[in-house]
Amino acid sequence: MTAFDFLQSTRASYDAIADEYATRFRGELAAKPLDRALLVAFVELVRDNGGGPLADVGCGTGRVTGFLHGLGADVFGIDLSPGMLAAARRDHPELRFEEGSMLALDLPDGGLGGLLAWYSTIHVPDGQLPGVFAEFFRVLAPGGHLLLGFQAGDGVLRRTEGFGHDIDLDFRRRDPEWVAGRLTGAGLTVSARVVREIDDTGEFPETTRQAFLLARKPVVSGGRQDGDTD
Repeated sequence: MTAFDFLQSTRASYDAIADEYATRFRGELAAKPLDRALLVAFVELVRDNGGGPLADVGCGTGRVTGFLHGLGADVFGIDLSPGMLAAARRDHPELRFEEGSMLALDLPDGGLGGLLAWYSTIHVPDGQLPGVFAEFFRVLAPGGHLLLGFQAGDGVLRRTEGFGHDIDLDFRRRDPEWVAGRLTGAGLTVSARVVREIDDTGEFPETTRQAFLLARKPVVSGGRQDGDTD
């Protein structure tokens, strides 16, 4: 699949289901205390590093963007789908949401204190993931933090129907260590790995384990980066 094909199918699919998705998952985060705790810790790390703008890349309907804003983060959202962005702006009119692709972010080098990719890399083909992580590295300020959320496992789940609409989406389950290796390859330092076991109870049952990786762009000091030993 080419980058164009992936972007087109992802945009069209989420445009089709945006309103139903917003309604269905509006309260999901409230039912997941560990996920909320990780987001709180992420905001605190960004703040302790001096703050700066925080981008929610692949923000969808803005539900997590709004949560971060409630924690006091200087946050804005970016998403590929105009339909999802319309829902985000409707639910969170006080926040800024922009259309864009994580393959080529319209952001300056080193301008972000933090970047969140909360289940937004799961549709990216494996071959394009290093390029996405290179973009994340580029836009983060030295010392800036990155938090990823994704389904742990292997294989691809293909869906052609969602909320009664025709869609064309591949959901990629990934080994957290494999993803961590790609982050390291992009120049980022992985600082924490969390894997949450399947929770198949409640209103939002799951069928896979959930993985969360926290990484940091090294601070350059005297021509050397964090972790240099030569």
